[in-house]
Amino acid sequence: MSDNHDNTGRRALITGASRGIGAAVAKRLAADGFPVIINYRSNSDAAEAVAEAIRSAGGEATLAQFDVADREATAAAIDKLLSPDTDPRPISVLINNAGVVRDNAFPAMTWEDWETVTRTSLDGFYNVTKPLVMPMIRSRWGRIVTMSSISGVRGNRGQANYAAAKAGLIGATQTLAVELAKRKITVNAVAPGLIETEMISSVPDFVVKAIPMRRVGQPEEVASLVSFLTSRESSYITGQCIRIDGGFI
Repeated sequence: MSDNHDNTGRRALITGASRGIGAAVAKRLAADGFPVIINYRSNSDAAEAVAEAIRSAGGEATLAQFDVADREATAAAIDKLLSPDTDPRPISVLINNAGVVRDNAFPAMTWEDWETVTRTSLDGFYNVTKPLVMPMIRSRWGRIVTMSSISGVRGNRGQANYAAAKAGLIGATQTLAVELAKRKITVNAVAPGLIETEMISSVPDFVVKAIPMRRVGQPEEVASLVSFLTSRESSYITGQCIRIDGGFI
């Protein structure tokens, strides 16, 4: 356990946690002592594998299947998760990680490509965060960490939809941080660069060589940053977007 405080009384919800960065974050927060809720949209086998890995390591994990882009389904799922009959422990940590890519040059980008990406990342942030904020306010403690991207900070060819959504998340993070700061709730964003996940499987070598560290990052490295931002030691850090990109310029 990386935090010397007892986290077992507060649950952590990680969206899009069946693979990649989300899975790494779920495992790390479970190792930190949080009972984790693994959200996934469709890949139940992968989600169960993450949960089993956590349980095998002595952690606590439950599954929650819903599409963050579906507002009504998300509201119903979170309402059930918050019910004392389900678990009386509050959801005090939220990691907004779910996201998809539909890359294309803007002139060739379809409305479906645009809407799929923005609904998952940007609308998903609203759909998941909104019903959890008031419970955090009442308990006067919370940690919200949202995955932005280096694309949302500096733009990237073929990713107008993704960059727009991820940049929007930074603005939402900064605003929500101001609104919630006096309630002892921190709100931060993390902007990963190239991380070893399925999303970058087709990235050419010359892009990797442009990274000063000459390598892609690992999901566990992002998870370590998230771990710190959800700890009590990070209590004076809020409204930030922290890049984790190997020095990518």
